[in-house]
Amino acid sequence: MSQDKVAKLADVSTSVLQRLESGIPTRVKVRDIQAICDVLEMSGEATEAMVGLLRQAAEKSWWHEYGNLIPANFDVYVGLETAARRLTTYQPSLVPGLLQTADYARALIRAVKPAESASDHERRVELRMRRQAKVVRKHEPLGLDVVLHEAALRCNVGGSEVMAMQLRRLAEIGKLPNVSVRVLPFAAGAPVGDPVGQFAILEFDQDRRGEHVWPSVVYLESFSGCMYLEKTDEVRRYYRVLHSLRLAALDETNSRSLLRQVAKEFSA
Repeated sequence: MSQDKVAKLADVSTSVLQRLESGIPTRVKVRDIQAICDVLEMSGEATEAMVGLLRQAAEKSWWHEYGNLIPANFDVYVGLETAARRLTTYQPSLVPGLLQTADYARALIRAVKPAESASDHERRVELRMRRQAKVVRKHEPLGLDVVLHEAALRCNVGGSEVMAMQLRRLAEIGKLPNVSVRVLPFAAGAPVGDPVGQFAILEFDQDRRGEHVWPSVVYLESFSGCMYLEKTDEVRRYYRVLHSLRLAALDETNSRSLLRQVAKEFSA
């Protein structure tokens, strides 16, 4: 449908709809969002998620507690990840989901969801593996830049055999032209000074002028929820942190050597 038709059926102005579709801040009411979702035949769950996002929109940086305003199974991060052209992440203790083997992912999922059935566990593993297709596809693959703390290499998830396979996969996938895997060794100490938890920076497409269509987003994950930072000064701060971590990390060649060395230790 055209914008004019959607706007007419939802009883909102065309200019409001244009601004919404262009990602331009605009004043909009809950009932307007509900009407637009209804016209577009979105599910009740998706409509609930859109309303939740609207209510959170007053803050540029906001906590998303699963099952609160936004449905638990409406994964905001996966949507951003799907739209991103480049993703840079620092992981202090675990291998990121986009690079996990099925067995490594399965061990983590079982630990997080012990009450779920085996079939539910397998469904979650399958979904995680499906996300990885964007990294290895031939046409416009996701640019992936990973800094892993050495602790993530030595944290035994799923047993020695699982870890050996996981580390060998990291060493191999790092050879792809769109993937960089670097290790921050124990010997590097604390290059930032403060403790740094896991974070990801997502970057999006550029227009013809070389400007990003959407601003970069910093994603922070904790046990109780997730945080999305968009303010320019906050994003710049994480770029500075990333720069410090990269300077202290091993280069890609030495990182692959360490990955293979630790994999042999697990295989021994």
